[in-house]
Amino acid sequence: MPRLASIDPATGEGAGAEMLRGPLKDKQINIFRHLAVNPGVLKAFLGFSGGVKTGVLTAKEHEVVALTVAQRRDCDYCLAAHTALATGAGFSDDEVLSIRRGSPSDDRHAALATFTRRILETDGYVDDADLEAFRAAGYDDAAVIEVIAEITVNVFTTLFNHLNGTEVDFPEVAAV
Repeated sequence: MPRLASIDPATGEGAGAEMLRGPLKDKQINIFRHLAVNPGVLKAFLGFSGGVKTGVLTAKEHEVVALTVAQRRDCDYCLAAHTALATGAGFSDDEVLSIRRGSPSDDRHAALATFTRRILETDGYVDDADLEAFRAAGYDDAAVIEVIAEITVNVFTTLFNHLNGTEVDFPEVAAV
């Protein structure tokens, strides 16, 4: 059960409710309803997370990072949300499970998942071999920066969902 307040867009008042009724009217998901309690943070989150997705990584690659973070940080809400987003981006159910298990079948995605895990494991203090392996998979420095930004977005949501106990409003996923 959630521990923090939420905004009901049908009855709520203020900037958060206006965001839910306006730009988020087609995205009435629980995390947004809770973040709307602090509309400045919700606006910052939407801006940052949206901006991160305009770089060099594909939608599928962003979901590899998101699923890797969600799995590593054990966030049921994020796993459910990003499983839905990953299948929407073109991954099969089996591919999503492989990513969550840390073994994507695509070599480039495997390098991305490994690099993401190494950043999380080392708090960013990856060694030269990790960075070179990522580059050898065809990624450049712009991709490195984007991976860090995508990790940051997803660490925020995992922390928020853990503290809040955000109710999962996506199809739940099995443990791996």
